[in-house]
Amino acid sequence: MASDGYKTPTIGIDLGTTYSCVAVCRENNVEIIENDQGKRLTPSCVAFTEDERLVGIAAKNHSDMNPGNTLFAIKRLIGRRFSHSTVQNDIKHWPFKVVADPMDRPKIVVNYQGIEKEFYAEEISSMVLEKMKEVAETRLGCTVNNAVITVPAYFNDSQRQATKNAGAIAGLNVVRIMDEPTAAAVAYGMDKITEDTDEKNVLIFDLGGGTCDVSLLSIKYGKFVVRAIAGDTHLGGEDFDDRLVDYCVKEFKKINNNKDITKSVRSLRRLRTECQRAKEFLSFSVRGTIEVGYLYDGIDFSTRISRALFEDLNMDLFTRCTDLIERCLNDAMINKTGVDVVVLVGGSTRIPMVQQLVQDFFGGKELCKEINPDEAVAKGAAIQAANLNRQGDNEEKILILQDVTPLSLGVNILGGKTIIVVPRNAPIPMKKYHVLTTSYDNQTEVRIAVYEGESAESKYNNLLGEYMIIGIDPAPEGVPKIDTCFEIDADGILTVSTQVRSTSLKNKIVISKQKGGLTPEEIQTMVGAAARYKAEDEKHKAMISLEDSAQKVKSMSKDPGLSASEKKLMNETAENVITWLNANRHADISEINGQHMKLETIIQTLMKSRPRGGIPYDWILFLSKKTQY
Repeated sequence: MASDGYKTPTIGIDLGTTYSCVAVCRENNVEIIENDQGKRLTPSCVAFTEDERLVGIAAKNHSDMNPGNTLFAIKRLIGRRFSHSTVQNDIKHWPFKVVADPMDRPKIVVNYQGIEKEFYAEEISSMVLEKMKEVAETRLGCTVNNAVITVPAYFNDSQRQATKNAGAIAGLNVVRIMDEPTAAAVAYGMDKITEDTDEKNVLIFDLGGGTCDVSLLSIKYGKFVVRAIAGDTHLGGEDFDDRLVDYCVKEFKKINNNKDITKSVRSLRRLRTECQRAKEFLSFSVRGTIEVGYLYDGIDFSTRISRALFEDLNMDLFTRCTDLIERCLNDAMINKTGVDVVVLVGGSTRIPMVQQLVQDFFGGKELCKEINPDEAVAKGAAIQAANLNRQGDNEEKILILQDVTPLSLGVNILGGKTIIVVPRNAPIPMKKYHVLTTSYDNQTEVRIAVYEGESAESKYNNLLGEYMIIGIDPAPEGVPKIDTCFEIDADGILTVSTQVRSTSLKNKIVISKQKGGLTPEEIQTMVGAAARYKAEDEKHKAMISLEDSAQKVKSMSKDPGLSASEKKLMNETAENVITWLNANRHADISEINGQHMKLETIIQTLMKSRPRGGIPYDWILFLSKKTQY
């Protein structure tokens, strides 16, 4: 499905809070791409050590040993301010350090190669995206440049743009930002295009590791129209884990003379890992055990956890999920009986109580579980990616998708009020106009402040950006007319422009450039940094490969079938390479490859001096499996 615009396949990436998934649509078939360990899901986790940077499974496996430098759930930081209440709450549960920069943007502090470094959330997310890009390239056998990346439906504009920036830092052209529940609806609905003739109202309930989204769509003949969305960008599996961890911390205190586990980040990380496992176990068993040896101060910890206890700890969170369903239906002006299908998406929908509450809400209606809850979003993103490729090739599109705005958008007026220009759940892409004016006589400048939210009071809404119109001709209050246009593209990115009538005064703001967001210069700097980190990763792999090769040659030199001179030559060469490696840890790739060549040359030289039938199989295998970086 290549096109003039996209020479290589465009992939779909579900960038999740806990796990990420990548898919591609080829020849009308969607393929979930496995990572290098054969897993279809990759942890959204990045770890930094004295020697290297780890991403995905390797990073997660490293978390218990190096909690302060192992980063997870970074999606909860992206596009937010450090002072935001949810950020402050999350910091209390994380073993790694988060600080504020001068513009109130959160930065994560880690120790990497013995040096303290600070990263923005976009940079860490880009490392996960880069990993997904590499997974796809390995499987597809070609370079991948373009991607559709999904975000929670209730992500605000700054969070969406931050996600696009993360894609750019990872070397991806993000051709579309797509809402997660909409992507899941596409994954569900594409199989029904030829089966169903009637329009159906499909409710997607998406509860993942960090967010909960509810979306109501009408689907018919490949046309997907979003009727309404509701969501909570801070409600999911991570919160359920927090409740279980807090319970265990209190239990440990109770039975161990008030000893506080939270004083040890490593103890807390190990406990969290076991709580996550217990949570998953309780989805198919009514009772489980949390056991951690030498948890804190040399003390073992063990406690029984029942499903009923887990549900009691989280019931208020579960109830918030059904509140979102009700809000979504109210916004769509449809009652429960008008919903034809309820589709469950996201790993946290495996929790029995969550399923029960959703089913009870709909009066016992059977829930649709026919699509994989972990893979549906990536699958839908891949279908949309293929659809965009077809559009680029002027082929017939395989689906028509109409999305909506998650939150109301407006401008600040006199008295600190917000006047709504674009109501929430307005169809996008779209343009909407509004006329502003001056507030007092002879006013020559006007501040245009763009807000996002549902409150009539601007201070309770989210300031997206602001700019000034300067040089208005003096006139009585209310006489100058300022035409204001709100334009939202298919990615949900907002541009606000203004023009004073009868003058040439114009101004506009693309909210992606809002105060507090990354500047183009910062993004470009991070792109360069990402390339350096990748080069460091490659060099580290090359060093490991060189050391492994040298050890193999030493081992081969012990073959009793070799002459004394052959044994000596092989052993001395291997020892020299190991000595060089220990003394040249800062060598570049070309020097490391040069040492590789020394080992290979010795084997090749010895092979030439032996009869064809007398060449050890280990030598042939060594040369056939050589790795160049």
